[in-house]
Amino acid sequence: MLPGELLLGKVTAGVATAFQLEHTKEYLEMAGEYIALFTDFNGLTRGDLDEALLELEGDQTDFKLRRGLTHLLYGDRTEFETRSPVDPSALRSQVFERAATRGPNRSGTAAILEEVALESSATLGIPVTAGQIETWLYADLKANQIIKFDLPSPAWLLNRFNVAQLQGLLYKASELTLTAHRNDPGEYKLLFKYLKLFGLMHRIIGNPDHGYTITLDGPSSLFKSTTLYGIRFAAFLPALLHATKWSLEARLHTRVSGEPTEASFTLDSSTTLTSHYPPGKTFDSILESGFASAFEKLDTPWRLEREVELVDLGGTVMIPDFRLVHPDGRAVLLEIVGYWRPEYLKRKFEKIARSGRTDLVIAVSQRLNLGSSMKTIERLKDQIVWFKGALPPKRVLEVTERLGGRPQSI
Repeated sequence: MLPGELLLGKVTAGVATAFQLEHTKEYLEMAGEYIALFTDFNGLTRGDLDEALLELEGDQTDFKLRRGLTHLLYGDRTEFETRSPVDPSALRSQVFERAATRGPNRSGTAAILEEVALESSATLGIPVTAGQIETWLYADLKANQIIKFDLPSPAWLLNRFNVAQLQGLLYKASELTLTAHRNDPGEYKLLFKYLKLFGLMHRIIGNPDHGYTITLDGPSSLFKSTTLYGIRFAAFLPALLHATKWSLEARLHTRVSGEPTEASFTLDSSTTLTSHYPPGKTFDSILESGFASAFEKLDTPWRLEREVELVDLGGTVMIPDFRLVHPDGRAVLLEIVGYWRPEYLKRKFEKIARSGRTDLVIAVSQRLNLGSSMKTIERLKDQIVWFKGALPPKRVLEVTERLGGRPQSI
């Protein structure tokens, strides 16, 4: 995403709008020019590229736009490598400690570099020169890192810039209301997974047949205003672009001419913007992937499936982490509860209890601060598997067999 100083949005009569670049010849050529420059410096140092970027920018008045393109190319398409066979910080300590005992003179420094080069040659088993030691001394500094550039298209860069400008408006959002209209079930699942990934507090009403209204709470509704939660809203926006039909309304707490003010922001699926997030990406935690790996080693007729069903809990939707399916057609769902705050857990367990879903196994970490959730957990005790570190598949299967499951829906 873009830092605040590179955002170009505005508020007029209480309505916030984001600056957007059209895919005109002028802007496509500008994007192509920056991509070409990054390509030319592929394998060279970041410091060299930074100097070339400053020269390209010159005294142009649209410097925010240009720096925004640069920021996104650096952040999304560039990797940085420290090229040194030895740890530069350790090498500096070695050189500086010797220099401190001999005093500051040029010949003494050269001699130290020669000494360290000889020692490094013996350690590494390859010839090392004093010049190489001098280069490796500061190889870990930002300006000396070597860049590896992943070439995008100019159209990709303009789209990414426009999405980032829209995301920037949400840094100061206090509430988002999202309506998703009769989308493919897979698109709903992707949305709900991203809600979970970014830890967004939400309320959901609706169903897959008619659509969902999702309300996301922000900082000003719960605690002191901060952009940290707004950044989570912003991070969620590209996931929404994967859905087919949707609309979004946001309430923003921002400033106009230095004065605090409220503004509204709307967006819907008529936008031509596309997401840079991969579609259908899974977000397995180490806990979940470890459980799946261990389950595969068991000799059991039950088959493990990944996130295939939506469960309506009234006010929210849960996508259980797994479904266990028996050859006779029975199915049991598995939800792994490994984190979240006590108040969220309390609401979640209460909704599970009210749903009456007896085909749901709930794996709960004993390391959680469950607080007042324990009374509700007692009502669900026949469905719960407790665990500390890794989740043991055999104990999950024991509860699965006891619950029996329900006939699998076709």
